[in-house]
Amino acid sequence: MSEAAALILANWNGVEMPLSEVRVSVLDRSFLFGDAVYEVLRVYQGVPFLFDEHLQRLQSNLQKMNIITDVPRIGERIRSTLAHSALREATVYIQVTRGEAMRSHLFPDPPPMPNELIYVRAFQDPYARQRVDGGSVLLVDDLRWKRCDLKTVNLLANCLAAEQAHQAGCDEGVFVDADGTLVEGTHTSLFGVRNGSIVTSPLGSGLLPGITRRLVLQMAESEQIPIMEERLHRDRIADIQELFLTGTSTEVLPICQVNRQPVGTGVPGPVVRRLQQAYRKIVASTCTPR
Repeated sequence: MSEAAALILANWNGVEMPLSEVRVSVLDRSFLFGDAVYEVLRVYQGVPFLFDEHLQRLQSNLQKMNIITDVPRIGERIRSTLAHSALREATVYIQVTRGEAMRSHLFPDPPPMPNELIYVRAFQDPYARQRVDGGSVLLVDDLRWKRCDLKTVNLLANCLAAEQAHQAGCDEGVFVDADGTLVEGTHTSLFGVRNGSIVTSPLGSGLLPGITRRLVLQMAESEQIPIMEERLHRDRIADIQELFLTGTSTEVLPICQVNRQPVGTGVPGPVVRRLQQAYRKIVASTCTPR
């Protein structure tokens, strides 16, 4: 493990230690099958943002995966580990696996104890320039499984798509379904703006219910920006005046190029700018240092 990992504080099943010292059995089902769920929190000024919402989604995903553990206890460990890290601007990674068992496709009976990992890492903003000037995306075929609404660690298709976009000089890959629908990014939610209204795909099994996505829809309602839940199609990108992505680390990110072609005027538009301002106000009001 890298030298930097020795400086990152982790919590492994309730015991705090450097991330470099965490040891996971090769029989852990996350290693064998990707049998685990995860969350990522953003920390501003030492305060975890949208903390309850992330824990609620973690609880929901654990229930759908039939992994039983104490989510309020995980929340306490997150706060404790964050406090001991002394970091003010950070991300918190949380992963809960089904646990260790001899390899079998069937769930172990009786269920093993889940393994719980938390670590706190200093935040280095990879999207600061793009939030100002606008970013770019590459459209990639959606080869993922059919339960993208579950936030599991099965992310190989996402990694391949993200790397494909990176190699093409783009900031993010956006998945395109077989019918030409623009679904979402490899680690972001997708929105368009048409005639002053926000357009985004309705939730379903093929779409992650993003925490920041939900916040953006709430902000749009407060800002009295109309919202239309309908599918964006690759053949109708020319009808879109603005395009933007949202996520825990991306926040609200204007996209000004798709496959090297400009979106709208080719610069961030007024709707995304309003949402960026609203986002910063919410962060400032809810992440006040204690």
